[in-house]
Amino acid sequence: MADAKVIPFDEDRPRRRAGAARKVRAVPDRPEPVDPVEPVEPVEPAPERGGGGGWDRRIAGGLAFLRRRITGEYEIDEFGYDKELTDQVLMSLMRPLFEKYFRVEVRGVENIPKEGGALIVANHSGTLPLDGLMLQVAVHDHHPAQRHLRLLAADLVFMLPVVNELARKAGHTLACAEDAQRLLEAGELVGVMPEGFKGIGKPFGDRYKLQRFGRGGFVSTALRAGTPIVPCSIVGAEEIYPMIGNAKTLARLLGLPYFPVTPTFPWLGPLGAVPLPTKWTIQFGEPIPTDGYAPEAAEDPMLMFNLTDQVREQIQHALYKLLVQRRSVFF
Repeated sequence: MADAKVIPFDEDRPRRRAGAARKVRAVPDRPEPVDPVEPVEPVEPAPERGGGGGWDRRIAGGLAFLRRRITGEYEIDEFGYDKELTDQVLMSLMRPLFEKYFRVEVRGVENIPKEGGALIVANHSGTLPLDGLMLQVAVHDHHPAQRHLRLLAADLVFMLPVVNELARKAGHTLACAEDAQRLLEAGELVGVMPEGFKGIGKPFGDRYKLQRFGRGGFVSTALRAGTPIVPCSIVGAEEIYPMIGNAKTLARLLGLPYFPVTPTFPWLGPLGAVPLPTKWTIQFGEPIPTDGYAPEAAEDPMLMFNLTDQVREQIQHALYKLLVQRRSVFF
């Protein structure tokens, strides 16, 4: 589609020239009077061609986007990631939640490499995985290079209708070592939350206490790819759905890892599913390099255990510090 032509709305408006010539009758033996300058009416500047933020430009861009969607003239990668849809639609939908509702404060984003692969390892909480989505927005909107985070998601995500398709479009992929290594070797930022369902579904009394980090598979993947590991601590997500109970029988019937009971859900129905507007902080710690190890290091169980424990301790220590500094859950 050709570039939309921007038509200045005030193109035909007559402009009055300051200091226009006027006829003044000369009076003998008197100084010639000074011609007063008439005030100039303010004229709105014409919109610049290609200028950002204009409604005409937005409408033209939106129509072009819709045309590409209808005709199929857009690209997705081998994992199903749709960069254009993510940037123009999904990020726009998540951004108000990030900026206005949870008012997320981002720290240490300079610890994320400007280019090349890196593995971001974060704690997981909140009953529903909103922390992963907010982490994506934090990386994209606050990193100088506006990098995209490719999250590793559990099998359940790709078994749910609609959610499956949206997750793929947003760049999520199955949490397996093969996919993660391919993304890292391709220079992508990969996000993983090793606590899994044990973290997101833990009771409110265990908030901010990290659960087991699995067998350290994420460390092995980073070692094979030779990419740094960036620890990430998220404060605020634990309180959005205070989980005070777990209906295990109902969870088994529905095929879910847990069925949360909160002070508002299921008692208030759909209204109880609205998260509490807590104040969040996302902090990225100093990266842990892995490129100095030999290729066979990925098979060393003791090394993987030590590195996994190091990452876990860094995240836990940062969580405690952030909690001490926090004034309130909501402010």
